[in-house]
Amino acid sequence: MRIRRGKSKEFYIPLNSMSDVAFLLLIFIMLVALINYRREVKIEYPEAKTALRTSEKKNLEIWIDGDGGLYLDGEGSDLSGVEREISDLYRNAPETRVHIIADRNTPYEKINRVLEIMQVLQYRVVSFVVKNAE
Repeated sequence: MRIRRGKSKEFYIPLNSMSDVAFLLLIFIMLVALINYRREVKIEYPEAKTALRTSEKKNLEIWIDGDGGLYLDGEGSDLSGVEREISDLYRNAPETRVHIIADRNTPYEKINRVLEIMQVLQYRVVSFVVKNAE
């Protein structure tokens, strides 16, 4: 008895929907790229001859613009908000570094108010962020 073999079926990958998948992937990548995870205040950094890099994973950033406006991690605040945030930080994670980022044209009195709060709370893990003068 002779066994008949049917036609061999050829398998293929449909390429009709590949352009749709590529287009959706492109949209996804573009949307993810637009997300800004760090809020920054536009300031002009002061310059320093020597600088030390910090490598802490979580930092609290206090931004002071040229007019003396205060920002905590990019969101507007005032002195009482800064004091609350630093006291909570000292209580919960005392090893967290506080970065003070001030505009080059900021009057020193505005920076000194933040330093006085840190002095009263005895918070000593502080960095001043500057642009390296190279």
